[in-house]
Amino acid sequence: MKKFKKVPKIIKRYWNIDFEGMIEAKVHLGTYKRTWHPKITPYILLQRKYVSLGIHITNPAKTARFLSEACDLLFDAARKKKNILIVGTQKFPEEVAGLVAMAGIRARCHYVHKKWFRGMLTNWSITRERLYKLWLIKSLEKDGTLNSMPKRYAAILKKELSTLETYLGGVKYMRKLPDIVVIIDQETDYIAFRECRVLGLPIICLIDTDYDPDLVHIPIPANNRDIVSIRWILNKLASAICEGNSRYIKRGSF
Repeated sequence: MKKFKKVPKIIKRYWNIDFEGMIEAKVHLGTYKRTWHPKITPYILLQRKYVSLGIHITNPAKTARFLSEACDLLFDAARKKKNILIVGTQKFPEEVAGLVAMAGIRARCHYVHKKWFRGMLTNWSITRERLYKLWLIKSLEKDGTLNSMPKRYAAILKKELSTLETYLGGVKYMRKLPDIVVIIDQETDYIAFRECRVLGLPIICLIDTDYDPDLVHIPIPANNRDIVSIRWILNKLASAICEGNSRYIKRGSF
């Protein structure tokens, strides 16, 4: 596997990451102690008052620090009009897919929320062909050509268009490999995670207490199994991308 691409030094900014909001969103709640990953130890609280609890508690200060770093990186990437991809295809909680889609639409970046096609990034030439086919069928539908075709053939193309829209709709404007990838769960989206590692792409990932933080560029120690926690984190990341986009527009770079 390739090493992570070197990320240039970026200016630190203030992202209004408050501990009270973090606690209310249950960001600090980890997994059961019996399933923890040893490398997550520096990111969790080991005080005596938490020993009796059945789960690990992540350190809010560490979460705030890494979340701030992730926001800085995404802001800088959006300001330079780089490709950002958000990936989250968990089926539980069910709302995660919707949150990922909303974050991608709001931040005007690419996203995958339904299913990750194996080789989507590592076999980019094939993905490009699928995207071309998506746009081709869409153009046929738009100019009315699809309706003038034989019904059987038109039905096949419409079904194919529906499938491509469902799974590639969030990346239909992606013309090249992403510069930064945000992954909600490295276990659920292991194929996507591994492809990013193979290509050496910088990864921002929510790391619960049973995951290895050393595998990603910026690990965000956080509860990635609760919809409230995921929404809170995604909101911060999307806000950073939006602000970066606005700075790009203000510079007049169209």
